[in-house]
Amino acid sequence: MLAVAAALMLFVLCSVIFNYVVLRWAAATEHPLLQKIVLADQRAEASRTQEKLQGHLSAMAVRLGELQAQTERLDALSTRLAKTVGLAAKEMPLAEAGQGGAESALPTRSFNAAELGTLIDGLTQEITVQSDRLNILEGLLVEDSANRRFLPSLLPVDTSWRSSDYGYRIDPFTGMRAFHEGIDFSALPGTPVVAAASGKVINAETHSQYGKLVEIDHGNGLVTRYAHNSELLVNKGDLVVRGQAVATVGSTGRSTGPHLHFEVRLNGVTQNPARFLKTTGKSPVL
Repeated sequence: MLAVAAALMLFVLCSVIFNYVVLRWAAATEHPLLQKIVLADQRAEASRTQEKLQGHLSAMAVRLGELQAQTERLDALSTRLAKTVGLAAKEMPLAEAGQGGAESALPTRSFNAAELGTLIDGLTQEITVQSDRLNILEGLLVEDSANRRFLPSLLPVDTSWRSSDYGYRIDPFTGMRAFHEGIDFSALPGTPVVAAASGKVINAETHSQYGKLVEIDHGNGLVTRYAHNSELLVNKGDLVVRGQAVATVGSTGRSTGPHLHFEVRLNGVTQNPARFLKTTGKSPVL
């Protein structure tokens, strides 16, 4: 048994030595058969590596496509938001994302596919969150814009001259102290009078004191009056939009000269129109 074991060990040792010597000799002499075997193994390994790389590249291409779609969506949202706040797209205050700093003294290397995939995943998630936030902001701005359309904040006539403010004054007919329930804007006869906000015309007639009068209901108890006009351009029941011409300046009714008498009423109670007009930033009543 010892002889058999010794012979077996000797055989294995000789085989190992023989294979080693043959491989070293084949490698040294570049034996064609060995080269084919090594080349086939290298090709198989390269093929497996190529498949893995292609898989990573395909996944990254999908991620980049998603990022591109999200970016286009954000661009569209930015355009809509710019229109909502009254800016042209080129006027949007978008600053370039500048970066800088000294060159690092630490060793650098290129990102591998896994690291790039992680970065793209994080960027995709961040863009999605920002897109959702912009959608919410757009909804709020649209709602606010719609609400503002029904607030009488637009100057009803293109003039910078007021002949009388809201509040107590000397009545031009009696000379007595009397309360003036609106603002008088002096303007040339025929100057267009526009709706200060969108709404429904609830009155368009000739009044004994207001002369040719237009009243517009803006909802929520808000009503505006446009008095002493020379001509009415709307009828009772008409729907008007903010900035639409509803009459022309005149001097009808209890009036001393061509002007627009503008009133704002909330639930039937007169309000100072300046409280609403000043929201435009261009009202002469400030």
